[in-house]
Amino acid sequence: MTRLSIFVFGLLFSWQAMAAELTVSAAASLTNAFRDLAPLFEAKHSDVKVQLNFAGSGALMQQIVKGAPVDVFASADQKTMDQAQEQGFVNVDQRRDFVSNSLVVIVPTDSKAVPASLDDIVKPQYQRIAIGLPASVPVGRYTKTVLEEANLWAAVEPKMIGAQNVRQALDYVARGEVDGGFVYGTDAALMPEKVKVAFSVPTETPILYPIAPITKSDKQELAQSFVDFVATPEAQAVLAKYGFGKP
Repeated sequence: MTRLSIFVFGLLFSWQAMAAELTVSAAASLTNAFRDLAPLFEAKHSDVKVQLNFAGSGALMQQIVKGAPVDVFASADQKTMDQAQEQGFVNVDQRRDFVSNSLVVIVPTDSKAVPASLDDIVKPQYQRIAIGLPASVPVGRYTKTVLEEANLWAAVEPKMIGAQNVRQALDYVARGEVDGGFVYGTDAALMPEKVKVAFSVPTETPILYPIAPITKSDKQELAQSFVDFVATPEAQAVLAKYGFGKP
């Protein structure tokens, strides 16, 4: 390595060392929107690099419990954030709902069998239904609750192909590996050429996404800045572009 190369490498290393890394763990359904938001936030904080970590909300919560270095947590449901709050990982006065979503049933675009209601899902032509695992995936919990309220869960559960997060459920349907699936409206909109919405599913509990700084983070001010940022008109416009509604 030449002296010039060593000098340039040293400068790059020094810049990376000075840049503060803000780790944001967010629900899988926020992937596309947050990938657009990160550089916008970095543009306002020139010495910050946003590291994004996406997974099912329950899996992210377990990472936090096990000590993963997380500064901001964005969940797809209130229950997971409530768990974080109960265990002291977030403060009630710092959490806020920043977007809303909807639950839909999707099928492959070339599917000849398109259900018109939840009652149709129990029919024989629908053998495999992608559903997020209710124990750890918010979209799965919303789905199970809706089906239980309709007295259909016992009939649908044997058909369930469990997904680790909503994007996996979307992929199962997009690849034609299942007859249908329950996902968020925002996820269905990402693959219009591969999946189509059969019908929307009303939920008794609104699908609201909370976000909060993690109390153990050593970047409290910066973490709070990101939480505040997602509520700004600029950030909300990006979220709306991906189909998210106002909280």
